[in-house]
Amino acid sequence: MNTNFDTLYGRLKQERERLLSELEQQETGAPTAEVRREGSPFGKREEEANEAFELEKRLVLEQQARELLAEVEHALSKYEEGTYGLCDQCGQPIGPARLEALPQASLCLNCKASQTKDAKRKKPPR
Repeated sequence: MNTNFDTLYGRLKQERERLLSELEQQETGAPTAEVRREGSPFGKREEEANEAFELEKRLVLEQQARELLAEVEHALSKYEEGTYGLCDQCGQPIGPARLEALPQASLCLNCKASQTKDAKRKKPPR
């Protein structure tokens, strides 16, 4: 499989624009504390619980978008430096299929598997 880095670069730029737009919408579309929904038949507590849940959900989605944006920005800078497609950890080429599926990938499959395995070992038991 022949990987066209220019095509992947274009996809990364499109993804960056999509993420920036998504983050902007989340910031401008977030209701303020003064904006309340109509009363609930179960009272103010249910309304406050719903608002807290929605806020938490929005914050998680915003954090995920920011993390993905950071990965995309890193991949774009690697492209501009001429190191795109090389693993950040071992320096070996990242497989073309992996880059096609995940253009912002910064680790080869072996290093990513090792990282995941290490993270599972460090996770405290429940």
